[in-house]
Amino acid sequence: MSDLQFDARGRLRHLLTLEGIGRPLLTSLLDRAEAFRVAPGEAPRRHTWLAGRTVANLFFEPSTRTRASFELAARRLGADVINLDIQASSAVKGESLEDTLYTLEAMNVDVFVVRHKDVGVQALMASHAAPHVHVLNAGEAHLSHPTQGLLDAFTIRRHKPDLANLSVAIVGDIKHSRVARSALRALVTLGVRDIRLAGPKTLLPKKGELKGELFTDADKAVRGADVVMMLRIQKERMQKAAVPSAAAYFKRYGLDARRLKLAKPDAIVMHPGPMNRGIEISAEVADGPRSVIREQVSNGVAVRMAVLQGFYT
Repeated sequence: MSDLQFDARGRLRHLLTLEGIGRPLLTSLLDRAEAFRVAPGEAPRRHTWLAGRTVANLFFEPSTRTRASFELAARRLGADVINLDIQASSAVKGESLEDTLYTLEAMNVDVFVVRHKDVGVQALMASHAAPHVHVLNAGEAHLSHPTQGLLDAFTIRRHKPDLANLSVAIVGDIKHSRVARSALRALVTLGVRDIRLAGPKTLLPKKGELKGELFTDADKAVRGADVVMMLRIQKERMQKAAVPSAAAYFKRYGLDARRLKLAKPDAIVMHPGPMNRGIEISAEVADGPRSVIREQVSNGVAVRMAVLQGFYT
């Protein structure tokens, strides 16, 4: 899939995965995002980089943060935006993804932002897209969420610029998390060496499948960490993980004030959202002084602006 991402001159044409994105390009995207970052309460600047372009958001799964931030990112760059209601579209009548793509291309849509529960949908659309059209992965099954990985790396870099000496703990359902996979890819590319993956044994990847040391003991994973990233747990997966209740999961794997004390005193706390408070993370920690969770959301707009602008520079 990474082969589809670049045009004949080696420029980024689609963003489908962070695999194949080298450190220079990844760093340049993060650097570009700095210029678009807006402080809380500051009025965002309007740009014309995408004036005359049209961005279509095709979300086949629910989304709040990703969909809203892509829409804001496109509008702040001057683009027209279509948010296609999939349940009210011809897709429910059996129209193929290719025909949906061709139909919207005929209306001069230039960028497709696509979230889908199935593997390979974004690559399929990219392989059929017209030469001037760009496809952006906004979440693919359990495999990939590249702009989330970028915004997580961007947030970490702003607080902890010495990436080579960082310890990052990611806790939760690693096995089914596209967020974890993309964050891992970004962090490894940027040179982070100490990555700890913690969760119930049945919710961890196979040994060697992903970069990072595996832990079933959350305390050990969090101890001495500079960054603690919590992941959402779906209730139906608790039973498969032999965790009898939400309270039991929180006790063993949730981030509360006691467990956070095991991390470094200046450690930051992250969560991609949506949060299950009292299951993955306590309200005290989520809203506490070491939390950068809301900052992640804000940074998501800046990072997505950087990616969209990158297609036209």
